[in-house]
Amino acid sequence: MIVGTAGHIDHGKTTLVKALTGVDTDRLKEEKARGITIDLGFAYVRLAETVTGFIDVPGHERFIHTMVVGAGGIDFALLVVAADDGIMPQTREHLAILDLLGLRRGLVAITKSDLADAARLEALRLEIHALLAPTGLAAADILTVSAATGAGMDDLKARLAAAEREIGAARASGRFRLAVDRCFTLSGAGTVVTGTVLSGSVAVGDQVAISPSGLPARVRSIHAQNEKAERGIAGQRCALNLVGDGISKEAIARGDMVIDPALHAPAARIDAELSVLASESKSVGEWFSARLHHGGAETDVRIVPLEHPVPPGGRAKVQLVLDRPIAAAALDRFILRDVSAQRTIGGGRFLDLRAPLRKRRTTERLALLDAMARPEAADALRAMLDVPPFVVDLIVFGRDRALSEEELANAISASNAESIRAGGERLALSRRQRAALCETFHEMLSAFHAENPDLQGMGRERLRLQVTPRLPAAAFLAALKAEQVVGHLALEGAFVRLPGHVVKLSSQEEALFARLLPHLEGEGRFRPPRVRDFADMLGQDERAIRRVLKLCARLGRVDELRHDHFFMRETTAEMVEIIRDVAAGTEKGEFAAGLFRDRVNNGRKVAIEILEFFDRQGVTLRRGDVRRLNPHRLDLFDEDISRKSV
Repeated sequence: MIVGTAGHIDHGKTTLVKALTGVDTDRLKEEKARGITIDLGFAYVRLAETVTGFIDVPGHERFIHTMVVGAGGIDFALLVVAADDGIMPQTREHLAILDLLGLRRGLVAITKSDLADAARLEALRLEIHALLAPTGLAAADILTVSAATGAGMDDLKARLAAAEREIGAARASGRFRLAVDRCFTLSGAGTVVTGTVLSGSVAVGDQVAISPSGLPARVRSIHAQNEKAERGIAGQRCALNLVGDGISKEAIARGDMVIDPALHAPAARIDAELSVLASESKSVGEWFSARLHHGGAETDVRIVPLEHPVPPGGRAKVQLVLDRPIAAAALDRFILRDVSAQRTIGGGRFLDLRAPLRKRRTTERLALLDAMARPEAADALRAMLDVPPFVVDLIVFGRDRALSEEELANAISASNAESIRAGGERLALSRRQRAALCETFHEMLSAFHAENPDLQGMGRERLRLQVTPRLPAAAFLAALKAEQVVGHLALEGAFVRLPGHVVKLSSQEEALFARLLPHLEGEGRFRPPRVRDFADMLGQDERAIRRVLKLCARLGRVDELRHDHFFMRETTAEMVEIIRDVAAGTEKGEFAAGLFRDRVNNGRKVAIEILEFFDRQGVTLRRGDVRRLNPHRLDLFDEDISRKSV
């Protein structure tokens, strides 16, 4: 368990931590000289069966940004209020920050109890109850203690030990993330980073990444909760000794994250849920400027309301446009302060780390953000699949929520989703949407065939752009192939058709083909007229002749060996046999184009065009000026290959 202090300056936070742990967390020379906490302090003690870590934060208003860093990864809040001073400005601001960060576990210690009488302590207790009432710490116990006399300290230790047991060991699920709050060089070890493990676990020897810079590193050694360890898990403070090219004290800073490399995807435009403190004097409106704090990261941000300006005491969805990218996860908490660092404005949760620039205020988009806001992965995935665009990129979903492969698989199963894999993509649809997609395929193809009986099928890309949900091309093809396997449709190159659909010529088209047929058969079969020649001979429109011949090619009657040059299917097969015979009559099975030309007597140019067609199909292999028959392709030269020639 990690306990974080909070409270006004000089209310005894550091003294209280020292009384609990024996460690003076003011380690800097300046802190000793001025008698105030300036930076984060750390201490550890075994109050129960496991080690409890303490993060002591500064109480001065100038160091609120440091307090936010310390409070970002704690499990339990220890709000400190001095009996003589009572509730002060930073008492209120620190409590507001704890509430905005979602803290629900904690207690209040009224320190310096030896400086106040019973009436004063009781009155202060009532004031604190009222202060806590609207926050997540409303049910927190209030204890009176004195580090000077020891009064109440045993009770405080017992309460903290009970909290340690109640919280228990944090789950090591999810992918590893550690929020860096310090980076330094240790003699004999090298670069060391410290921070709180937010999710997952890390072991000695693991490969990690520094985000947002993307620097790769390896974990050489680990100290967890101030003890040497082989593994650090979520809920612990860890010190990691990192090695790797470019890894140095200067390359890593407070605000960076040490993460599982699979999570590296910095975000600079984020849709979020924002709560504005009631103490604000005006609403947060369009392009409102502020300072964003997330973990140890701090950056300027512009705020774009997605629903309406967010009034004091209100909550609404906004888009955060950051000055620089940060390493974050969906549902992480953030704090907003004014640009002059004088006050806390509000805070909230990140919802979508990949927020769109356009159509960000539509009803569908807001519904999707509502779905993303659900804390449980399975619930969020189920809800996201029920709103447009009805499809979820599972790789992005799992990465942005820092889910392990097992957690992602469980979420897919629990949400009753169906996964589509295609290349590097992995998408999810609800079973209802998948069934509707298949039904849409059938309806659209049926309508297309009714309107276009002479076409072999509908263009695949045209179909993709007309169905909902609209899938990426690779995933759409995977979905079509799955339907083809069960016999619901057929794929032919770039076309899709229903299994029972065949191209049919009209009576007029059959009549025109009958007039062409004598010129495609008989003695002139190896050198039939081209489309323009037919048009001149028969006095027909060139486009009509071309259309009929292409339809016949789809039906397997003819092959288009060259543009506008069609041969009967039987003639194509006969020419293959001639090539086989010519090749068999040569010493190495290789022959020049002239040998083939002499057998079919159709002229050098046409003979070469025919051989080039066979080259494209792999039936013949060209080597300089000669060809060689490819026996491995002969048995594949069938109706399917003929279709490919169209």
